[in-house]
Amino acid sequence: MIRTRFTEMFGVEHPIVQGGMQWVGRAELTSAVANAGALGFLTALTQPTPEDLIREIARCRDMTDKPFGVNLTILPTLVPRPYDEYIDAIISSGIRIVETAGNNPKPFLPKLKAAGVKVIHKCTSVRHGVSAEKIGVDAISMDGFECAGHPGEDDIPNLVLLPAAADVISIPMIGSGGFADARGLVAALALGCEGINMGTRFMATREAPIHQKVKEAIVGGDERSTALILRTLRNTSRVFANSVAWKAIEMEHEGKTIAEIGPVVTGQKGRVVYETGDLEHGIWSAGTSMGLVNDIPTCKELVARIVEGAEAIIKGRLAKLAH
Repeated sequence: MIRTRFTEMFGVEHPIVQGGMQWVGRAELTSAVANAGALGFLTALTQPTPEDLIREIARCRDMTDKPFGVNLTILPTLVPRPYDEYIDAIISSGIRIVETAGNNPKPFLPKLKAAGVKVIHKCTSVRHGVSAEKIGVDAISMDGFECAGHPGEDDIPNLVLLPAAADVISIPMIGSGGFADARGLVAALALGCEGINMGTRFMATREAPIHQKVKEAIVGGDERSTALILRTLRNTSRVFANSVAWKAIEMEHEGKTIAEIGPVVTGQKGRVVYETGDLEHGIWSAGTSMGLVNDIPTCKELVARIVEGAEAIIKGRLAKLAH
């Protein structure tokens, strides 16, 4: 058993998190992660309305009696989402753990804190982690350059980012980006983290509510099978390296605007990929940890394998090296 400040604070058995993933963080996956003893997150904005989120939370509760949370990504958009209404839905449903991402969550913290909700905020830099601690979040999810989705613009990998953050952040921190196995968990603990967050690895599980062809593509990919799009627009996103990603990069090099590139990389097309298995229909998020994914286990099998493997490394090879 590996106990850390993170497992104690959030009441979970293992220091492993399934972070919020658009179109993927649904009740089937989140409940399976929770039942495996890790912390799973539903993705609020996957649900079209706050009312739909309430129903999804209830559906997840029907599948598990273990703790789980809700991810709320706060993004600047032309048509703002009703974030306050989503927060009301989260609170009224009795959720006590929220993962925030995107913009600064400060405007929403008073309402969440008043309801007894613990907040984990996703950051991509040391300075943002320090700021998040100052405004009162309970924990940090620090995303390195290896992660799927938005890795920020500093391009700092976790081997440097995590210990640098641990030097100046006192609240619990989990490492995110590039983690997929027992070795990663041990490394994260050594670098100053209290656990790990995995996205791509949890996509390649039996319970993940995405098409089998997507899961097989993750298994078939390697650490070079991602592409970085929207770099020139300083809105970098790491996605699976398909023809759509390369088209977007080509358009960037041609000097196309976000208004021109946007329809090519819209998330709605990625949703179709997950639903139909048409891997070239649109962009879809994937991290460099694909190079460590070789099978499609159940969440229970995956979590047990990682924890047992980490314990074996700590008690075995590392203990021997210390003599």
